[in-house]
Amino acid sequence: MAVRIYSTLTGREDELVPLHPDGVLRMYVCGMTPKFHPHVGHARLFVAMDAIRRYLIFRGYQLKYVQNFTDVDDKIINRAATQGRSSEATAREYMDSYFEVMDRLNVRRADDYPTVTGYMERIVEFIAGLVETDHGYATDNGDVYFSVA
Repeated sequence: MAVRIYSTLTGREDELVPLHPDGVLRMYVCGMTPKFHPHVGHARLFVAMDAIRRYLIFRGYQLKYVQNFTDVDDKIINRAATQGRSSEATAREYMDSYFEVMDRLNVRRADDYPTVTGYMERIVEFIAGLVETDHGYATDNGDVYFSVA
């Protein structure tokens, strides 16, 4: 019996099938912003996603599981400033703390943990493309918003 999942795209329950020709199901979970030690809210999400991941593997799916870290953020920068250290060191400490906690909860590690800082150049290029094609607009303070119109 196939795994069925509700699709918000189709509005119905569909069979869960990999979209890529290699047959690998891809699961992306938005990770935490490492501005402090993980808490029970983080644990709830990542334990639940780990249970889904394990179930899909149990059901025979080949799975690539990716979970990001938003390792640059105003709250990280502010915490780093109050602690008198770099935002990179602050993010790294709390990313390490995340791994320690999740390991203790027996949450399997993701196949990959991309970071915002590792993709910053591509993010900037993507956002510039949104502005160039009138799908985004810049404000006077430099922020860029997606144009819903």
